[in-house]
Amino acid sequence: MKRNKNTAIFLFRIAIPFTMLIYGIDKIKNGAGFIGSLLETYGLPLFLANGVFVGEIIAPLMLLIGFRTRLAGLILSFNCLLAVLMAQTQNMLTLNPFGGWSLDLLFIYIVAGIAFFYSGAGKHAISTNNSWD
Repeated sequence: MKRNKNTAIFLFRIAIPFTMLIYGIDKIKNGAGFIGSLLETYGLPLFLANGVFVGEIIAPLMLLIGFRTRLAGLILSFNCLLAVLMAQTQNMLTLNPFGGWSLDLLFIYIVAGIAFFYSGAGKHAISTNNSWD
């Protein structure tokens, strides 16, 4: 059986960013006030709350089209790691009502971003010749 890693990367590049974009669209519609209040709790400036749009809108769009995929993967992972550290540490060792890990989706996003960093965009992308594809 012939393996087609480029098609697998392409499918992965559609599934992960599409689901993350839903969170970003929600933040566009309802604002990032929750993020701002978390930042205030940690004594950080409110304007940093806008970084959530980079992690939940810009990086997923970059992944979808295959532009600077490695960089976008790192941004996605960093965004989700901050979400865990700032808002989800109390759930680190808890299960959700269905018996799964409470942080399963965030963990998947973190690992997927790292995988994009290592894999790059694959052949089906806008940029494939750049070291940060």
